[in-house]
Amino acid sequence: MTKNAHRCGYIAIVGRPNVGKSTLLNHILGQKLSITSRKPQTTRHKLLGIKTTEDTQFIYVDTPGLHQGQKKAINRYMNRAVTTAIQDVDVVLFMIEKLQWLPEDEAVAQRLAEIKSPVILVINKVDTIDDKETLLPHMQKLLEQVNVQEVIPVSALNNQNLDRLEEIIRVRLPEDDFFYAEDQITDRSSRFLAAEIIREKITRQLGDELPYQMTVEIEEFTQEGKILHINALILVEREGQKRILIGDKGDRLKKIGQQAREDMQVLFDSKIMLKTWVKVKSGWSDDERALRSLGYDDR
Repeated sequence: MTKNAHRCGYIAIVGRPNVGKSTLLNHILGQKLSITSRKPQTTRHKLLGIKTTEDTQFIYVDTPGLHQGQKKAINRYMNRAVTTAIQDVDVVLFMIEKLQWLPEDEAVAQRLAEIKSPVILVINKVDTIDDKETLLPHMQKLLEQVNVQEVIPVSALNNQNLDRLEEIIRVRLPEDDFFYAEDQITDRSSRFLAAEIIREKITRQLGDELPYQMTVEIEEFTQEGKILHINALILVEREGQKRILIGDKGDRLKKIGQQAREDMQVLFDSKIMLKTWVKVKSGWSDDERALRSLGYDDR
């Protein structure tokens, strides 16, 4: 590397649902950008998370979990988001969990077999492995079986070994000028991030009570003095889902709004006036045109 040269490049984070991809991104960035929950497929969109150091700009691409059985348009959309993310990046982080190697992991490995970019296998949640002596043989076996350049154990939640992971990534990024301003952390709009925060709170509140047929659309996003006014429309597919979401005397929706507002105040550094509505729009999650109108594009 030439003296004083900058490195800059794209790093896709891929894996089956719920292995910790969004948690990894948030902890690398040092702030919450990508929404998380214990429910699989919380992440639905590609999201850029940009980290700039003195000599390197890391442009991480958080992706939905790659899953089998593409039953609905929204599932097909999420899988397309993963496929497009890995085509033009400089490095791929392939995340798996602990000592597991599931059919879903194998499906991801097959998708990555043909790409030209270097693949780093990231074993997450290693802090929860009881017998640590089993980890090294597992890593060696995967290195022999899977088409990856390196295997690294981490705990995304506890920031274990993330510095080492970033150094492994950095040396594989090309010399280039920075693509984004040094203080920029994402390519997504504030409206998008607000919608995602609300969706996270709904997912965490309802767990298995509400299926995936729920999305959030921001209808107003205006700053008036020190107050940011946000009006959000929550779409569900059935009347029963609407009742579950609103809760007894509106208590559940009120709690979701309170939690979302707290996160928004931190992210947008402003006092938030948040209003939410729930509306039934049947079939939106299996309607390609409806998905595009709600922001589910193949960007």
